[in-house]
Amino acid sequence: MKHSYINIISLSIFALVACNTKQQTPSTPEGKVKLESISVTSKIAGRIAKIAVQEGQLVHKGDTLAVIDVPELDAKLEQANGAIVSAEGQLDMARRGATGDQLAQLQSQLDAALAQLDFAQQSYTRMENMFKDSLVPAQKFDEVKSKYLAAQAQVAAIKAKQKEVAKARPEVINSAKGQVERALGARNEVLQAAKETVITAPADMLLESVTLKEGELATPGYALFTGYKQGEAYFRFTIGEKAINNYPVGKEVKVTVPGTGKTIAAKIAMVKQLPRYADNTSTAPNREIGEAFYELKMKPLQPDEAAGLYNNSTVLLQQ
Repeated sequence: MKHSYINIISLSIFALVACNTKQQTPSTPEGKVKLESISVTSKIAGRIAKIAVQEGQLVHKGDTLAVIDVPELDAKLEQANGAIVSAEGQLDMARRGATGDQLAQLQSQLDAALAQLDFAQQSYTRMENMFKDSLVPAQKFDEVKSKYLAAQAQVAAIKAKQKEVAKARPEVINSAKGQVERALGARNEVLQAAKETVITAPADMLLESVTLKEGELATPGYALFTGYKQGEAYFRFTIGEKAINNYPVGKEVKVTVPGTGKTIAAKIAMVKQLPRYADNTSTAPNREIGEAFYELKMKPLQPDEAAGLYNNSTVLLQQ
């Protein structure tokens, strides 16, 4: 009976020693595969006319993903074209100056004004002589003189108008040019918006989700497609502060993919300290209280070796 107790005690001590030895043995750091995610959004509002891809499909940069129907663009384009025609007509008129009909009208107005001036001058001359002989009151003479001066002013105004329209004014031409440029800008804006009706892939990517269906309304900034960029996989590991000095930036390491037997050579591209939520708590299990943690970003030396890995799948860092 005494020997049984001794055996039980010996086994207990052996078990405790084994547990302590296991805890002291450093574990292999575990990390995750990360893929660069891409969201493809719409720049303009419209209804989905066509979806050209499906979830899980691998697309290449420039491939058509969807087509958006925006009927208002046709009406805006017609308005812009009309504004251009009108503005170009105004510019042509400004460059040429007055037309022949306008010049003829001004000449007719000048002839009539000269006739009125001649009559007013004759009346003024007669009235002036009569006023000198005291045959008419001063009031009557002033009225005739006022009409004579008004006729002179009218003739001068028409002659100035003729001179103005006879040649093109630079400020009028510049103003007309500005209207043409403004109309052209409005049309270019419509044409650019028309290009945005075709949604294309910004890079080689694996589509994860298609959020809208044909006939549904797409709004600006709404993510129509989400996926992962090909050839941009990297590995993310979390390392405690006691071991972080073993992983400087630029160091080459080996990353193992469990279940595949694949080992990928990678290089540490970035070391970033993770936020500390409290000074007296640990952010990960089996770590010392108050220990700081760092995120390691590792990029494969040969990106093709990481092709086919799934996002957030587990990888191991060889010691």
